[in-house]
Amino acid sequence: MSEPTRYSATPVELPLNLDREPDPVDGCVGCIELANVRSRARAGGDMATVSDCNVFMRRHPEGH
Repeated sequence: MSEPTRYSATPVELPLNLDREPDPVDGCVGCIELANVRSRARAGGDMATVSDCNVFMRRHPEGH
């Protein structure tokens, strides 16, 4: 049997994402709803939903 490693591995460096959150497109009901859900989620501390809303807004089915 071998001895376990007793030293730490080098730290993993993750990229820093400084992209702004997407803005809702004027007149698009889907974008406005996602922005409203995102605001309520942020107020409630639900950052997972905030992130999900940002992804959905970026991948909007109408291409904006």
